[in-house]
Amino acid sequence: MFGMNKKNIAVVMGGYSSEFQISLNSGSVVCEALDPSVYNVFAVHILKEGWFYVAENGTKHSIDKGNFSFKAEGKNVVPDIIFNTVHGTPGEDGYLQAYWKLLDLPHTSPNFYQSALSFNKRDCLSVLKGFGIKCANSYYLNKETDYNVDEIIKKVGLPCFVKPNRAGSSYGISKVTKLEDFDKALEKAFTEDHEVLIETALIGTEVSVGVYKLKGEIHVFMPTEIVSENDFFDYEAKYLGKSQEITPARISEEITKRVQDEAKKVYSILGMSGVTRSEFIIQDGEPYLIETNTTPGLSKESIIPKQVRQAGMTLTEFFGNLLEEAARRI
Repeated sequence: MFGMNKKNIAVVMGGYSSEFQISLNSGSVVCEALDPSVYNVFAVHILKEGWFYVAENGTKHSIDKGNFSFKAEGKNVVPDIIFNTVHGTPGEDGYLQAYWKLLDLPHTSPNFYQSALSFNKRDCLSVLKGFGIKCANSYYLNKETDYNVDEIIKKVGLPCFVKPNRAGSSYGISKVTKLEDFDKALEKAFTEDHEVLIETALIGTEVSVGVYKLKGEIHVFMPTEIVSENDFFDYEAKYLGKSQEITPARISEEITKRVQDEAKKVYSILGMSGVTRSEFIIQDGEPYLIETNTTPGLSKESIIPKQVRQAGMTLTEFFGNLLEEAARRI
């Protein structure tokens, strides 16, 4: 029987995008790590086929969308706090955050506007450029829009990246080095989203930086250097071991501080909360922002858990901090 004097935590995982399996892995790590002496932990799957609390024995109990409650051990449970691990839609793009806000349910991710803005790479980069954040040259394209390849390449050059505007885990991304490969790369990107972002391929060291807030104060982890065996940090490199992820990154103290300051600035400008992870390419000593993620991966091979351990924290401690910070924000 779950304890009656402990906070009820719904660890929400899954989603409707290509990333749902990765999210289920993140969610299971969180469920395993949360302290059972402090929290009653409930795994909640949000999938295209339905929303369910999944008990330890595998039985599924439907979620009442009227108040996000469910039956557990014969009792009706309304979560005290939601730990959001949904990558992609509807948990990273603001839909669930807006719904939880209407229900007055605290959650660990940023609020709905911040989530929606950062999920749309085009809009997010456009905002951040106005605050002096350096980004790659880019060209935006919608599926129904006519385009001129020569005009695009004139702006971004070769090699360039063709990527879905609103997708994660490197789904749909191609690196284009020859003009004749451009149309095929565009077709691939459009399988994930009807908006596409085309960017100059920056040359330099790729780093990833976690940022979080605790008791109202912004904290920044040491950057992780990403060395991909593939042409770039694609799905295989991220999840199938085709990369080295070195924490802390093999960069000077000065550049480490610069990239940490930029990550903190991005977090602050966008009004973030919870934990985010920002990706940069350091070209000629300058950090260029690639994107920022509001529900970063938390599975065992993910970057944030590695940075947490490098900082001398356990996942139990860190995830507990995120929950307490979420409760404090209400």
